[in-house]
Parts: sequence; structure tokens; C-alpha cells
Amino acid sequence: MSADAAQLWTLNHRLLTVVMDACSTELAALGLETKEFFVLAEVTASPYPAELAATLMIPKASVTVYVRNLVAKGFMRREIDDEDLRRHRLVLTAEGEAARDRALAALATEFDRRLARIEPRDRTELRRILLALLEPAQ
Repeated sequence: MSADAAQLWTLNHRLLTVVMDACSTELAALGLETKEFFVLAEVTASPYPAELAATLMIPKASVTVYVRNLVAKGFMRREIDDEDLRRHRLVLTAEGEAARDRALAALATEFDRRLARIEPRDRTELRRILLALLEPAQ
């Protein structure tokens, strides 16, 4: 059976979906929806709403909704950017950091459970392959 690009993409997507579904109970216990989790996990690296939308590849309007929900839950707050007073920067609260860390731990535990099925050398190779696929096209 040949592994064409569409089939590999589909298998990868199915794996990610299965792992996220397995973590949904833990996310719900933290008060997080799946997409809110992604925003929470990425906001430190991409603290501006437009940047966050571009990084996560979701519409700006959706980011606005998720941010509004996360602010209401006390997981993040908006701050005026000192370098550009017209911009708001998003910052995790202590509760947001704790929720993010617990959600990431649940995700890591579930993914590690699946990774345990393959040899350590294959994990290393998978990491190398994924990093290569994420490099910008030349």
C-alpha cells in the first residue's frame, strides 16, 4: 500500500483528533472547550489577537469569541501594549497558566500512551520528520 500525501495527512489528522477526543473530559473539567485550549496554549507565544488568529489559522472573529470566553473564565486578561497604546496584548492569568499546564499534561499523557506503542528510535525519527515538515518551504 503506497502512502500518498492525502492518506498521510488523513492519518495524521485522525491521530490528532483521537488524542484530543481522549482528553476532552479533562479539558471539560478545567472549563475549556477544545478550541479554547488551543488559544490558551498559544497565547504566550502569540500575544496579539491578529497574530494569534494567523498562528492558529482561525478567523479573527473566532479568536475574539474564544478570548472573550477565556477572559470571562479568568484565564486571561487584555492589557494595553506599552509600545503601541492602540493595541491590546493578551496575558495569561495564574489560573490560565494552571489550566494550560494541566491541559497540556493531559494531552501529553494521552499522546505518550500512544507513542509507547512504537520503539524509541521511531519516536526520534518521527520527531525529526515532523520538524522537517514544519520547516518553511524553500
